[in-house]
Amino acid sequence: MTAYTWTIISMPSYAQIDGESDVVFEVHWQCDATDGSFAAASAGSVPVTYTAGSPFTLYADLTQEQVWGWINPSIDRPEIEANLQAMIDEQKNPPVVTPPLPWTQGVLA
Repeated sequence: MTAYTWTIISMPSYAQIDGESDVVFEVHWQCDATDGSFAAASAGSVPVTYTAGSPFTLYADLTQEQVWGWINPSIDRPEIEANLQAMIDEQKNPPVVTPPLPWTQGVLA
């Protein structure tokens, strides 16, 4: 069974904008999929916009839940997880293999 781990890996921010400090303008995420010894990963980023005068949370007070709330509508999690599963399935059953040459089998070097 494949396990998926979603992680926010960084949040580039403007140092100062509209009187606020450390204003996030992009969120970088990663999804890691593992199934036994097989693994695949996908990463991306979602832009976020701060509108002057709208509610603002200080960078130090942001929670993962809040940030995921900003970006979840822009991420197609089922599609990403399906693509990662396809990568793992291909690792388990590769469509292309390179068997040894038939005339070298059993020949000692």
